[in-house]
Amino acid sequence: MKKILEDLLISALKKLRETEELRLQEISPIIIERPKIEKHGDLATNLPLVLAPKERKPPLQIAELILKQLNREQTIFSKIEVAKPGFINFCFKTDFLYQKLKSMEKESPLFGSEDIGKNIKVQIEFVSANPTGPLHIGHGRGAAIGDVLANLLSRIGFHVEKEYYINDVGVQMELLGKSVYIRYQQLLGQDIPFIENGYKGDYISDIAKEIILKKGDKFLQKKEGEVLPFFTEFSSRLILNGIKKDLEDFGVTFDSWFSEKSLFDKGDVNKVINWLKDSHLAYNKDGALWLKSSKFKDEKDRVIIKANGEYTYFASDIAYHKKKFERGFKKIIDIWGADHHGYVPRMKAIIESMGYHPESFKTILVQLVNLLRGGEVVSMSTRSGEFVTLSEVIKEVGKDAARFFFLMRHSDSHLDFDLELAKKQSNENPVYYVQYAHARICSVFRIAKERGIDIPSGDKVDFALLRLLEEIKIIKQILWFSDIIKESAINLEPHRLVFYLQELAGVFHSYYNKHRIISDNRNLTLSRLALIKTIQKVLRDSFGILGINAPEKM
Repeated sequence: MKKILEDLLISALKKLRETEELRLQEISPIIIERPKIEKHGDLATNLPLVLAPKERKPPLQIAELILKQLNREQTIFSKIEVAKPGFINFCFKTDFLYQKLKSMEKESPLFGSEDIGKNIKVQIEFVSANPTGPLHIGHGRGAAIGDVLANLLSRIGFHVEKEYYINDVGVQMELLGKSVYIRYQQLLGQDIPFIENGYKGDYISDIAKEIILKKGDKFLQKKEGEVLPFFTEFSSRLILNGIKKDLEDFGVTFDSWFSEKSLFDKGDVNKVINWLKDSHLAYNKDGALWLKSSKFKDEKDRVIIKANGEYTYFASDIAYHKKKFERGFKKIIDIWGADHHGYVPRMKAIIESMGYHPESFKTILVQLVNLLRGGEVVSMSTRSGEFVTLSEVIKEVGKDAARFFFLMRHSDSHLDFDLELAKKQSNENPVYYVQYAHARICSVFRIAKERGIDIPSGDKVDFALLRLLEEIKIIKQILWFSDIIKESAINLEPHRLVFYLQELAGVFHSYYNKHRIISDNRNLTLSRLALIKTIQKVLRDSFGILGINAPEKM
């Protein structure tokens, strides 16, 4: 719908340039929005306000010029109004809405798609939790956002690959191995204190028990330095297998799992270090190697290699992202925790210094999730003895509710995850409310079938019989669908689709409660059945993108 209006506006601007009523050296992207207040129209643009400084004319004068030109050409609007200080509001004709609904219905099952991506290769890297413990719900939120975003970008024509970056080197991995090794010794009767900063969850003892089951006490007589590599590798592999299983249960799979360790084994980290030196982007100081990150709007320079020879995470991250571009990805999207905020500018700067376009690298920062149980916030620290895993949440509320709830807020907003609300089978529960709309439509179709009424396609009914205000509102809501898909994908904001579904379900439930779908008026019945059939297709299509089920009974 927005694309139709955008094309009309561009055509009007070109005509105004031809008649020299506007200079228009270039036609900038046109912002078109749905007004928050319904009476202001179906769509609105602030184009006159944008053009006013360049044209040196009052916004309202520019608005009147555009309005006059549009009125000469367009036949799809029932009303176009200019509003202060320089907006233009548009209302579509009902006949146009009926026509668009009919053509949209024919494009089933995936109507409203646009090939914006042109098969450009995009990589989305998300979750990427250290294999030092089970996934918690913070990881679950990142997993839901990444997975749904991949579906959205694929939908508009990008070639998308999903990747999990395994942080399998460094201090945290050594700490994991040591934590399991101490538990192993304790379980075999050794009186050894646990390290203060070790991983203390029950899963550490479970891994130690697994090692005892397979290897017995053979490691008791060996020195710590000899056995720690085994304990680290065994533990991380076991935890990673558990992570993969949890993600599969959550409906998330990856095209590739990339090991940080492989960057060192194949010499990629050393290559990028040499490149930084040759490019004069790194220097030695106090025995350490520093990156000139202050040159790239960072508050200070950062260490790449410590004085003791230990590499920082930043060193391997540079090598990893260089590798991504070498693998042919034209756009890279990283989904990180909000605590990585300060990491973004220096990563962007490094990528730009490699010769890649700064817009080829995008980050989505995901804020924390507060898990509530009985009004109390549940701890989620992977080093404490008590935390709630993603697996436990999925078992308690189900995959559908978990995925839906994780997407109910913008990624940069904190999210309160109410376990009791997520389990409710009532309209208070947003995912139940949306899925129930689909189940209700299926129920209507079953009743129609029992009465010998075939569910018609849109080209066999008269949509003009749908004259109720609620019916027009539903039609408009359906027609926004392709715009929502496009905007959610381009803006990297999958929560928009969830908001849309809640709005669509709301207008449907209200309509259903007030009006009979199946009545004695056969033609009206067929038109209403065709209308809700289109709602059903939008719901099913959206559920597929969100990775949740489309129940036929509830």
